[in-house]
Amino acid sequence: MPTHLSLDDHVAALVHSGGVLRDAAARAGLDAPVPTCPTWDVRTLVIHQGTVHRWAAATLRGQDDHDTEESRAEAERAPHLLAWFSAGLEALVSTIRTTSDDATARTFLNDAPPPRRFWARRQAHETTIHSADAVAAMLGQWPATSDLAVRPELAADGIDELLCGFITRRNGTPPAAEPLTMVVATDDTGHAWTVRSAGGSFTTTTGAAEDADATLSGTAGQLYFGLWNRADEITVRGRHDAVELWRSRVRVRWGG
Repeated sequence: MPTHLSLDDHVAALVHSGGVLRDAAARAGLDAPVPTCPTWDVRTLVIHQGTVHRWAAATLRGQDDHDTEESRAEAERAPHLLAWFSAGLEALVSTIRTTSDDATARTFLNDAPPPRRFWARRQAHETTIHSADAVAAMLGQWPATSDLAVRPELAADGIDELLCGFITRRNGTPPAAEPLTMVVATDDTGHAWTVRSAGGSFTTTTGAAEDADATLSGTAGQLYFGLWNRADEITVRGRHDAVELWRSRVRVRWGG
């Protein structure tokens, strides 16, 4: 699961997306529903992401006993929830910037880079995807990729993390009804992956296989947000139900 982006690229994306999330949440209002996460309102979204930022920073510092429930309770007590969110984001960025390259800390994706690089990358994408939720709440509907303005290189990196790091873990993947081979190909960055689903597990290789049942294409941004179920602009060739099958088989849940 290598990345061609630098640590500074991921930190810049984390800072930018955290600002987008905060500003969109402020405009939507904390009680607004989140169309892309139907059981959430904006308050729940902000508390979730602020808690994850604090958990990620603690984990990178080697504090595996960090109490996420205390973070949530702190958020509930905070007089200004968005200020609480901003404080956690700033602390995470500071932790990433001051941690050494050879630091030892827990990671959880397949073929993960060293901890400092892992957590910068993971939280850049975690925050970018959840910033789309805040934009959805502000708009009152699922966003278009043009509403989200993410660099193609970052989006391609996020697709790679999802396809090679997340879904290849067996945890949380429901049994598949039938085997499926799917190519994911970006129109703008020249990247392609082949995903094979069989027996309740996934394998991913780089490049486009010729025996695919379906090809999912679009810009890197369209595929990034579409595969994370935050936009609906993926073009499908072959099996017309490939996106629906993807959404029924892939469940990414946070266990912090």
